[in-house]
Amino acid sequence: MALSRSARLGALATAAASFLVIAASSAPAPGADGIGDTYFPQLGNGGFDARHYDLSLAYNPDTDRLDGRTTLTARATQNLSSFDLDLQKLEVTRVEVDGRRAQFTRDGDEIRITPRGVLRKGRTFEVAVTYGGVPEPLGGPIVFGSDYGWMKTADGVFVACEPNAASTWFPSSDHPSDKATYDIRIKAPKGLTGVSNGRLVSTYDKGGSTYTHWRESKPMATYLATATIGKFDVRTGRTPGGTPIYVAIDPVLANSNTVDVYAVTAAATDYWSQVFGPYPFEETGAIVDDMPEAGFSLEVQSKPVYSAVRNETTIVHELAHQWFGDSVSVAHWKDIWLNEGFATYAQWLWAEHQGTRSAHASFLAGYNARPADSAFWRTAVGDPQRDTMFASAVYQRGAMTLQVLRERIGDAAFFKLLPTWTRLHRYGNADTADFVRLAERISGQQLDDLFQTWLFTTGKPSL
Repeated sequence: MALSRSARLGALATAAASFLVIAASSAPAPGADGIGDTYFPQLGNGGFDARHYDLSLAYNPDTDRLDGRTTLTARATQNLSSFDLDLQKLEVTRVEVDGRRAQFTRDGDEIRITPRGVLRKGRTFEVAVTYGGVPEPLGGPIVFGSDYGWMKTADGVFVACEPNAASTWFPSSDHPSDKATYDIRIKAPKGLTGVSNGRLVSTYDKGGSTYTHWRESKPMATYLATATIGKFDVRTGRTPGGTPIYVAIDPVLANSNTVDVYAVTAAATDYWSQVFGPYPFEETGAIVDDMPEAGFSLEVQSKPVYSAVRNETTIVHELAHQWFGDSVSVAHWKDIWLNEGFATYAQWLWAEHQGTRSAHASFLAGYNARPADSAFWRTAVGDPQRDTMFASAVYQRGAMTLQVLRERIGDAAFFKLLPTWTRLHRYGNADTADFVRLAERISGQQLDDLFQTWLFTTGKPSL
């Protein structure tokens, strides 16, 4: 079939327009300065996928000064003319991309880096940032009104960064949707121990300093990284189930033990491995520091950090996060109930396992203790808003949602759902809609009404 002259001209015009669209879409452009999280719009960065961080840190507790060099290996997801990293307050002295000096500018907490040439889509590249200064902890209402991040202690530093404080001590794509593996090397004064994520690769003394090298070989969100430094009594071994364990406790707290942190960590790691699926990381453990100003604990990947010797339920909560929050991480911070509701429900499951109280009884106790006019019921836990993302309702009503779900679909489906969830999204990210779809698929039931009522509708639900 032959085309008429006008049709041929039209076809040529269409082809030319298509070429221009393709050319425009592949033209080098700056990466976005954030992933667009509604709670933290500039956290994370667009245009690349973080693959590996190599952190070299030197810390002086006398001056609280940190000097660092971060080398990030990343893959371009578009043709990049420039890209951003997140870094709060600290001074950058040098940036290199693939070993070549690169230009950079600062705009608040954003570093805009311009390499010498275009980074083509699909290309793997390295960016090395040399920086230093005195890291400042963050404050405000988000974390129970407490400071968080890089916090100075009597003998070192306590590092707990959820949700947005990792970039107070290393340049990064500081959002849980951009996970990477890590090598973390810590130089501290001799006599102090630097404890971090994953497995201890090496430790040695040289001159007046102690050097430790930790490696986290599984993908990790930035907020779960730590470089806690201080005097610690360290105990290592294996859980009865065979998982390596590393527990570091500040000797100041040695006589205040109301709970055997090592024993509970070992027991809970093994029990959750039965209920939630295989333990997702190479090592389990704990970092227990004397940091009363913090007043909280955090599910640091592979070794939760505790700002004091906490109780058994706190330990089982933080260890449950290794599955719910650490291995399976939120896609956006509004889905935080997927972390906190699940870890709180794990406390109820632990009591049930111990034979002290059923999860149903824990649910009723929390439900009946709060009258209908309580402010507790005014938080929509499926989207609790930034400054109240750690409100008690996110924890408790999130856990209530899971108990209501369990009673709706039955134990067989419920205890199939939990390990299926952790297996399908292992080392990745997921959101509430993903969980609802999986719950409906496994149960064979339509569950929109349940989740709408318990997660997104304010007010006290009727039973």
